[in-house]
Amino acid sequence: MTNSVYAPETKKLRRSRSNKMLTGVCGGWATYLGIDANVLRIGLVAAVFLSVGIAIPVYVAAAILTPEEDS
Repeated sequence: MTNSVYAPETKKLRRSRSNKMLTGVCGGWATYLGIDANVLRIGLVAAVFLSVGIAIPVYVAAAILTPEEDS
């Protein structure tokens, strides 16, 4: 038999409650991706300037659609 008793832990995308500056989107995505949140924040600021503000509604949509992590 190849059934395993141990199931791999699944990652869940959640907004961070502890690692946040505005809504916790970058902190949650950083935890999900396994990178530093400051890297995502700098990338988001660069994306806002390079996309002439299109990244702002994307961030707002992510803040609305991504559930907050449990306490």
